Amino acid sequence: MTMFSVWAWDIETNTRLRWNEEAIQANMDDIAAAIERADEASRIGNVSYAEEISWRPTEADESLFLIELTDTAVILVDEGGSLDMRVALSGTGAGTHEGTVPLAGVDRLWVVHEDGVTFLSLDRPKAVQ
Repeated sequence: MTMFSVWAWDIETNTRLRWNEEAIQANMDDIAAAIERADEASRIGNVSYAEEISWRPTEADESLFLIELTDTAVILVDEGGSLDMRVALSGTGAGTHEGTVPLAGVDRLWVVHEDGVTFLSLDRPKAVQ
């Protein structure tokens, strides 16, 4: 490999990594904002709330990604690499946060609050009658 090839390969690799990190950060910020809105709705009283979030694609191996929701953070776990990420939440909802979802093949997910629990879902929630 020539020095130019090494240099070009290094630039491409770093650009791809930066693009992945920025896309994942934007995705995580969108999820966290939706969770904060669900928390705001939960303080109204006995309500249900659902919001669809689009997941921006990345070049990372998303089959190794999990998103975990706790009362104080939304956490991306990259089981195969270095793209782990944590976004803090205010934790001011009237309920609890819980759950983990895998991101393999996902292009959208749902933030749902019902029965005092805010959680992430890959399935559209059923309409409340």
